[in-house]
Amino acid sequence: MDIKKIIGKKELISIIDLGLYELDAKVDTGADSNAIHCDHIYIDSDEFVHFTLLDEVHPSYNGKKIKMPLYKVKKVKSSNGEIQERPSIKVTVDFFGKKYKTVVSLTNRADMKYPMLIGRRFLSGKFLVDVSQAYIAKEEIKWECIYCQETKNYILRKGW
Repeated sequence: MDIKKIIGKKELISIIDLGLYELDAKVDTGADSNAIHCDHIYIDSDEFVHFTLLDEVHPSYNGKKIKMPLYKVKKVKSSNGEIQERPSIKVTVDFFGKKYKTVVSLTNRADMKYPMLIGRRFLSGKFLVDVSQAYIAKEEIKWECIYCQETKNYILRKGW
């Protein structure tokens, strides 16, 4: 049996391929897939998708237009019940110190509190969600065992 990592209802995620690090994300077991907030989304010749990440008010916003290979266009039921066609991309993310390949749909989440949504397809088989917790990855303390020459004993100390 694989040991699953416990995560909170809100966590930090880095999308390496997009140069976004420690992005606030809502963990949503009701959502099937991942989504990220983008503007000016358009597809050219069914091969590439163009978009601008985040809003001007977000600290990671840089206004840079991004062009990536289109993974696929899929129908998604949004939080308000509306069916939308959304383009998606395949990216590498860093989550809890491990790298994963995952699919992220591109959508306007300007009315949402968090720019990123982590859905159950990504979570399945790897994580358990404790909704009473948030930002567990931030709070994890790494410990290391070192040998102390003076006392001739091993001691535990907080790692870097």
